[in-house]
Amino acid sequence: MFLTGLGTATPPNHFTQREGWDALAASGLLPTLTTRSQAILRKILLGDNGICGRYLALDSLLDAFEMSPDVLDARFAQHAPAVAARAAERAMARADIVPRDVDALVISTCTGYLCPGLSSYVSERLGLSQDVLLLDLVGQGCGAALPNMRAGEALIAAGRARKVLSVCVEICSAAMYMDDDPGVLVSACLFGDGAGAAVLSAEPDSPQRRIEWKTAGTRLAPDDRDLLRFEKRGGMLRNILSPEVPALAGVHAERVLSDVLERAGVAREQIEAWILHAGGREILTAIRERVGLSEDDTRWSAGVLRDLGNVSSSCVYFVLEAALKGGAPGGYWWMSSFGAGFSCHGALLEVAPCT
Repeated sequence: MFLTGLGTATPPNHFTQREGWDALAASGLLPTLTTRSQAILRKILLGDNGICGRYLALDSLLDAFEMSPDVLDARFAQHAPAVAARAAERAMARADIVPRDVDALVISTCTGYLCPGLSSYVSERLGLSQDVLLLDLVGQGCGAALPNMRAGEALIAAGRARKVLSVCVEICSAAMYMDDDPGVLVSACLFGDGAGAAVLSAEPDSPQRRIEWKTAGTRLAPDDRDLLRFEKRGGMLRNILSPEVPALAGVHAERVLSDVLERAGVAREQIEAWILHAGGREILTAIRERVGLSEDDTRWSAGVLRDLGNVSSSCVYFVLEAALKGGAPGGYWWMSSFGAGFSCHGALLEVAPCT
Protein backbone atom coordinates (compact mmCIF):
# COMPACT_ATOMS: atom_id res chain seq x y z
CA MET A 1 0.00 0.00 0.00
CA PHE A 2 1.12 3.55 -0.75
CA LEU A 3 0.15 6.95 0.67
CA THR A 4 -0.20 8.91 -2.55
CA GLY A 5 -1.72 12.14 -1.27
CA LEU A 6 -1.86 13.91 2.06
CA GLY A 7 -4.02 16.80 3.22
CA THR A 8 -4.77 18.64 6.45
CA ALA A 9 -7.22 21.35 7.45
CA THR A 10 -8.31 23.41 10.45
CA PRO A 11 -11.12 25.81 11.23
CA PRO A 12 -10.22 29.38 10.16
CA ASN A 13 -9.67 30.99 13.55
CA HIS A 14 -6.44 30.64 15.53
CA PHE A 15 -6.20 31.69 19.18
CA THR A 16 -3.12 32.04 21.34
CA GLN A 17 -3.01 30.59 24.82
CA ARG A 18 -2.78 34.12 26.24
CA GLU A 19 -5.96 35.03 24.38
CA GLY A 20 -7.58 31.99 25.97
CA TRP A 21 -6.66 33.22 29.44
CA ASP A 22 -7.91 36.74 28.69
CA ALA A 23 -11.23 35.39 27.42
CA LEU A 24 -11.58 33.19 30.50
CA ALA A 25 -10.96 36.17 32.77
CA ALA A 26 -13.53 38.23 30.85
CA SER A 27 -16.15 35.50 30.92
CA GLY A 28 -16.88 35.73 34.64
CA LEU A 29 -16.43 31.96 34.94
CA LEU A 30 -13.03 32.04 36.63
CA PRO A 31 -14.27 33.08 40.12
CA THR A 32 -16.77 30.19 40.12
CA LEU A 33 -13.91 27.67 40.05
CA THR A 34 -11.84 26.58 43.02
CA THR A 35 -8.47 28.17 43.74
CA ARG A 36 -6.79 24.94 42.63
CA SER A 37 -8.67 24.95 39.32
CA GLN A 38 -7.76 28.58 38.70
CA ALA A 39 -4.10 27.75 39.33
CA ILE A 40 -4.23 24.85 36.82
CA LEU A 41 -5.70 27.08 34.14
CA ARG A 42 -3.22 29.88 34.80
CA LYS A 43 -0.25 27.52 34.68
CA ILE A 44 -1.27 25.90 31.39
CA LEU A 45 -2.50 28.97 29.52
CA LEU A 46 0.21 31.37 30.69
CA GLY A 47 3.11 28.98 31.25
CA ASP A 48 5.51 27.27 28.88
CA ASN A 49 3.88 23.93 28.07
CA GLY A 50 4.90 23.60 24.45
CA ILE A 51 1.70 25.12 23.02
CA CYS A 52 1.53 28.68 21.65
CA GLY A 53 -1.91 28.55 20.07
CA ARG A 54 -4.71 26.44 18.65
CA TYR A 55 -7.30 26.51 15.88
CA LEU A 56 -10.80 26.23 17.33
CA ALA A 57 -14.22 26.09 15.66
CA LEU A 58 -15.28 29.33 17.36
CA ASP A 59 -16.02 32.81 16.04
CA SER A 60 -14.96 34.22 19.39
CA LEU A 61 -13.33 32.63 22.40
CA LEU A 62 -16.29 33.80 24.43
CA ASP A 63 -18.35 31.24 22.48
CA ALA A 64 -16.42 28.56 24.37
CA PHE A 65 -18.32 29.47 27.53
CA GLU A 66 -21.70 28.54 26.04
CA MET A 67 -21.51 25.12 27.64
CA SER A 68 -24.61 23.04 26.97
CA PRO A 69 -25.03 19.68 25.22
CA ASP A 70 -27.07 21.23 22.41
CA VAL A 71 -24.47 23.93 21.70
CA LEU A 72 -21.60 21.44 21.69
CA ASP A 73 -23.47 18.94 19.49
CA ALA A 74 -24.36 21.69 17.01
CA ARG A 75 -20.72 22.82 16.88
CA PHE A 76 -19.61 19.33 15.90
CA ALA A 77 -22.36 18.88 13.32
CA GLN A 78 -21.55 22.23 11.68
CA HIS A 79 -17.78 22.03 11.57
CA ALA A 80 -16.71 18.37 11.41
CA PRO A 81 -17.99 17.68 7.87
CA ALA A 82 -16.56 20.94 6.54
CA VAL A 83 -13.07 20.56 8.03
CA ALA A 84 -12.89 16.86 7.08
CA ALA A 85 -13.90 17.60 3.49
CA ARG A 86 -11.25 20.32 3.11
CA ALA A 87 -8.52 17.94 4.27
CA ALA A 88 -9.81 15.23 1.92
CA GLU A 89 -9.96 17.61 -1.05
CA ARG A 90 -6.32 18.57 -0.48
CA ALA A 91 -5.25 14.93 -0.22
CA MET A 92 -7.08 14.07 -3.45
CA ALA A 93 -5.54 17.03 -5.28
CA ARG A 94 -2.04 16.02 -4.20
CA ALA A 95 -2.71 12.44 -5.30
CA ASP A 96 -4.02 13.79 -8.61
CA ILE A 97 -7.28 11.84 -8.40
CA VAL A 98 -10.91 12.80 -8.96
CA PRO A 99 -13.96 11.76 -6.89
CA ARG A 100 -14.89 8.81 -9.13
CA ASP A 101 -11.46 7.27 -8.41
CA VAL A 102 -12.27 6.78 -4.70
CA ASP A 103 -13.55 3.28 -3.91
CA ALA A 104 -13.93 3.67 -0.14
CA LEU A 105 -14.01 6.42 2.48
CA VAL A 106 -13.01 5.60 6.07
CA ILE A 107 -13.59 8.34 8.65
CA SER A 108 -12.61 8.33 12.32
CA THR A 109 -13.70 10.72 15.06
CA CYS A 110 -14.39 10.65 18.80
CA THR A 111 -15.55 14.20 19.54
CA GLY A 112 -19.11 13.96 18.26
CA TYR A 113 -21.81 11.71 16.86
CA LEU A 114 -23.93 11.93 13.74
CA CYS A 115 -26.37 9.47 12.19
CA PRO A 116 -25.97 9.00 9.30
CA GLY A 117 -22.29 9.22 10.05
CA LEU A 118 -19.75 11.80 9.01
CA SER A 119 -18.90 9.70 5.97
CA SER A 120 -22.33 10.47 4.48
CA TYR A 121 -21.84 14.24 4.77
CA VAL A 122 -18.22 14.23 3.64
CA SER A 123 -18.95 11.94 0.69
CA GLU A 124 -21.65 14.34 -0.45
CA ARG A 125 -19.36 17.37 -0.14
CA LEU A 126 -16.64 15.61 -2.13
CA GLY A 127 -19.01 14.38 -4.83
CA LEU A 128 -17.99 10.74 -4.42
CA SER A 129 -19.81 8.00 -6.33
CA GLN A 130 -23.12 6.89 -4.88
CA ASP A 131 -21.85 3.30 -4.63
CA VAL A 132 -18.69 4.22 -2.67
CA LEU A 133 -18.06 2.13 0.46
CA LEU A 134 -18.49 4.35 3.54
CA LEU A 135 -17.12 3.33 6.94
CA ASP A 136 -17.38 5.36 10.16
CA LEU A 137 -15.00 4.39 12.97
CA VAL A 138 -15.59 5.80 16.44
CA GLY A 139 -14.28 5.52 19.98
CA GLN A 140 -10.55 5.13 19.29
CA GLY A 141 -9.56 8.55 20.57
CA CYS A 142 -6.23 10.12 19.66
CA GLY A 143 -4.86 6.83 18.32
CA ALA A 144 -7.46 6.38 15.55
CA ALA A 145 -5.37 7.32 12.49
CA LEU A 146 -3.37 4.11 12.27
CA PRO A 147 -6.32 1.72 12.78
CA ASN A 148 -8.11 3.78 10.15
CA MET A 149 -5.26 3.30 7.68
CA ARG A 150 -5.03 -0.40 8.53
CA ALA A 151 -8.71 -0.75 7.63
CA GLY A 152 -7.87 0.83 4.28
CA GLU A 153 -4.90 -1.51 3.91
CA ALA A 154 -7.19 -4.50 4.48
CA LEU A 155 -9.63 -3.33 1.80
CA ILE A 156 -6.79 -2.88 -0.67
CA ALA A 157 -5.13 -6.22 0.20
CA ALA A 158 -8.46 -8.02 -0.21
CA GLY A 159 -8.95 -6.52 -3.65
CA ARG A 160 -12.09 -4.70 -2.54
CA ALA A 161 -10.65 -1.27 -3.31
CA ARG A 162 -7.82 0.30 -5.28
CA LYS A 163 -8.02 3.73 -3.69
CA VAL A 164 -9.21 4.43 -0.15
CA LEU A 165 -9.64 7.87 1.37
CA SER A 166 -8.56 7.82 5.03
CA VAL A 167 -9.81 10.74 7.13
CA CYS A 168 -9.56 11.64 10.82
CA VAL A 169 -11.35 14.72 12.11
CA GLU A 170 -11.75 16.06 15.63
CA ILE A 171 -13.68 19.12 16.70
CA CYS A 172 -12.29 19.06 20.21
CA SER A 173 -14.00 22.37 20.96
CA ALA A 174 -17.27 20.37 20.80
CA ALA A 175 -16.08 18.52 23.91
CA MET A 176 -14.73 21.49 25.88
CA TYR A 177 -16.26 23.04 28.96
CA MET A 178 -15.18 24.05 32.46
CA ASP A 179 -15.66 22.58 35.91
CA ASP A 180 -13.36 21.63 38.77
CA ASP A 181 -12.27 18.29 37.30
CA PRO A 182 -8.52 18.57 36.48
CA GLY A 183 -8.90 16.36 33.38
CA VAL A 184 -11.62 18.61 32.00
CA LEU A 185 -9.55 21.73 32.68
CA VAL A 186 -6.35 20.36 31.14
CA SER A 187 -8.27 19.15 28.08
CA ALA A 188 -9.82 22.58 27.54
CA CYS A 189 -6.32 24.10 27.47
CA LEU A 190 -4.57 21.38 25.46
CA PHE A 191 -6.71 20.24 22.53
CA GLY A 192 -7.26 21.90 19.17
CA ASP A 193 -9.48 21.26 16.15
CA GLY A 194 -8.30 19.76 12.88
CA ALA A 195 -8.57 17.06 10.25
CA GLY A 196 -6.10 14.95 8.30
CA ALA A 197 -6.58 12.85 5.20
CA ALA A 198 -4.54 10.45 3.12
CA VAL A 199 -5.20 8.71 -0.18
CA LEU A 200 -4.25 5.06 0.22
CA SER A 201 -3.51 3.31 -3.04
CA ALA A 202 -2.58 -0.12 -4.33
CA GLU A 203 -0.06 1.53 -6.68
CA PRO A 204 2.47 4.35 -6.19
CA ASP A 205 0.81 6.33 -9.00
CA SER A 206 1.25 9.84 -7.70
CA PRO A 207 3.39 12.86 -8.59
CA GLN A 208 4.13 13.27 -4.88
CA ARG A 209 7.06 11.87 -2.91
CA ARG A 210 6.63 8.09 -2.73
CA ILE A 211 5.50 6.76 0.67
CA GLU A 212 5.13 3.01 1.03
CA TRP A 213 3.35 1.44 4.00
CA LYS A 214 5.47 -1.57 4.93
CA THR A 215 3.95 -3.09 8.08
CA ALA A 216 2.19 -2.11 11.30
CA GLY A 217 1.37 -3.25 14.83
CA THR A 218 -0.89 -2.54 17.78
CA ARG A 219 -0.69 -3.01 21.53
CA LEU A 220 -3.82 -2.92 23.71
CA ALA A 221 -3.81 -2.52 27.49
CA PRO A 222 -7.44 -2.71 28.71
CA ASP A 223 -6.27 -2.78 32.33
CA ASP A 224 -5.32 0.87 31.81
CA ARG A 225 -8.55 1.80 30.05
CA ASP A 226 -9.85 4.08 32.80
CA LEU A 227 -6.74 6.26 32.72
CA LEU A 228 -7.53 7.74 29.31
CA ARG A 229 -11.04 7.75 27.87
CA PHE A 230 -14.24 9.71 27.40
CA GLU A 231 -17.31 9.34 29.55
CA LYS A 232 -20.71 10.97 29.09
CA ARG A 233 -21.93 13.07 31.99
CA GLY A 234 -24.75 15.61 31.92
CA GLY A 235 -25.09 15.03 28.19
CA MET A 236 -21.50 16.11 27.52
CA LEU A 237 -18.27 14.26 26.81
CA ARG A 238 -15.90 14.35 29.77
CA ASN A 239 -12.26 13.58 29.04
CA ILE A 240 -10.62 11.41 31.68
CA LEU A 241 -6.96 12.36 31.45
CA SER A 242 -4.82 10.83 34.18
CA PRO A 243 -1.28 11.88 35.21
CA GLU A 244 -0.04 8.37 34.39
CA VAL A 245 -0.67 8.84 30.66
CA PRO A 246 2.81 10.13 29.61
CA ALA A 247 4.58 7.17 31.23
CA LEU A 248 2.06 4.74 29.70
CA ALA A 249 2.56 6.26 26.27
CA GLY A 250 6.32 5.86 26.56
CA VAL A 251 6.14 2.21 27.64
CA HIS A 252 3.66 1.11 25.00
CA ALA A 253 5.20 3.18 22.19
CA GLU A 254 8.55 1.51 22.83
CA ARG A 255 7.04 -1.99 22.86
CA VAL A 256 5.11 -1.52 19.62
CA LEU A 257 8.23 -0.11 18.00
CA SER A 258 10.36 -3.07 19.12
CA ASP A 259 7.77 -5.64 18.04
CA VAL A 260 7.25 -4.20 14.56
CA LEU A 261 10.92 -3.53 13.82
CA GLU A 262 11.89 -7.03 14.92
CA ARG A 263 9.26 -8.53 12.66
CA ALA A 264 10.41 -6.34 9.77
CA GLY A 265 14.11 -6.97 10.34
CA VAL A 266 14.83 -3.25 10.67
CA ALA A 267 17.11 -1.71 13.31
CA ARG A 268 16.11 1.44 15.22
CA GLU A 269 19.22 3.14 13.87
CA GLN A 270 17.74 2.83 10.38
CA ILE A 271 14.77 5.07 11.23
CA GLU A 272 15.33 8.42 9.53
CA ALA A 273 12.22 10.30 10.72
CA TRP A 274 9.84 9.96 13.66
CA ILE A 275 6.17 10.74 13.04
CA LEU A 276 4.76 10.70 16.57
CA HIS A 277 1.43 11.76 17.98
CA ALA A 278 1.99 15.03 19.84
CA GLY A 279 -0.21 14.37 22.84
CA GLY A 280 1.62 16.92 24.97
CA ARG A 281 5.11 18.03 25.89
CA GLU A 282 5.35 15.56 28.78
CA ILE A 283 4.28 12.75 26.48
CA LEU A 284 6.94 13.58 23.90
CA THR A 285 9.51 13.73 26.69
CA ALA A 286 8.45 10.31 27.99
CA ILE A 287 8.69 8.77 24.52
CA ARG A 288 12.11 10.31 23.90
CA GLU A 289 13.41 8.92 27.18
CA ARG A 290 11.93 5.47 26.65
CA VAL A 291 12.90 5.06 22.99
CA GLY A 292 16.20 6.93 23.17
CA LEU A 293 15.42 9.89 20.93
CA SER A 294 16.69 13.45 20.84
CA GLU A 295 14.65 16.64 20.77
CA ASP A 296 15.67 16.97 17.13
CA ASP A 297 14.07 13.58 16.41
CA THR A 298 10.71 14.83 17.70
CA ARG A 299 10.89 18.31 16.18
CA TRP A 300 8.09 17.66 13.69
CA SER A 301 5.72 16.58 16.48
CA ALA A 302 6.79 19.44 18.75
CA GLY A 303 6.13 21.93 15.94
CA VAL A 304 2.60 20.65 15.43
CA LEU A 305 1.96 20.79 19.18
CA ARG A 306 3.30 24.34 19.35
CA ASP A 307 1.12 25.68 16.54
CA LEU A 308 -2.02 23.53 16.82
CA GLY A 309 -2.12 21.97 20.28
CA ASN A 310 -3.13 18.32 20.56
CA VAL A 311 -5.32 17.77 17.50
CA SER A 312 -6.11 14.22 18.61
CA SER A 313 -6.54 11.58 15.89
CA SER A 314 -5.62 13.97 13.07
CA CYS A 315 -2.23 14.74 14.60
CA VAL A 316 -0.03 12.25 12.75
CA TYR A 317 -1.27 13.52 9.38
CA PHE A 318 -0.04 17.00 10.36
CA VAL A 319 3.28 15.61 11.62
CA LEU A 320 3.80 13.53 8.47
CA GLU A 321 3.02 16.57 6.35
CA ALA A 322 5.51 18.67 8.35
CA ALA A 323 8.27 16.08 7.88
CA LEU A 324 7.63 15.92 4.13
CA LYS A 325 7.61 19.71 3.77
CA GLY A 326 10.66 19.97 6.01
CA GLY A 327 12.73 17.72 3.76
CA ALA A 328 13.23 14.80 6.15
CA PRO A 329 15.68 12.31 4.60
CA GLY A 330 14.45 9.30 2.70
CA GLY A 331 14.46 5.80 4.13
CA TYR A 332 12.47 4.17 6.92
CA TRP A 333 10.10 6.42 8.89
CA TRP A 334 8.26 5.40 12.05
CA MET A 335 4.71 6.62 12.63
CA SER A 336 3.00 6.06 15.98
CA SER A 337 -0.30 7.06 17.58
CA PHE A 338 -1.92 6.16 20.88
CA GLY A 339 -5.07 6.91 22.79
CA ALA A 340 -8.14 5.61 24.56
CA GLY A 341 -8.16 1.95 25.32
CA PHE A 342 -5.29 2.20 26.38
CA SER A 343 -4.11 1.57 22.84
CA CYS A 344 -0.89 2.22 20.99
CA HIS A 345 -0.23 1.77 17.27
CA GLY A 346 2.80 1.96 15.02
CA ALA A 347 3.56 1.71 11.32
CA LEU A 348 6.79 1.40 9.39
CA LEU A 349 6.94 3.55 6.27
CA GLU A 350 9.54 3.67 3.53
CA VAL A 351 9.82 7.12 2.01
CA ALA A 352 11.68 8.08 -1.16
CA PRO A 353 14.47 10.66 -0.86
CA CYS A 354 13.73 14.30 -1.69
CA THR A 355 14.24 15.12 -5.34
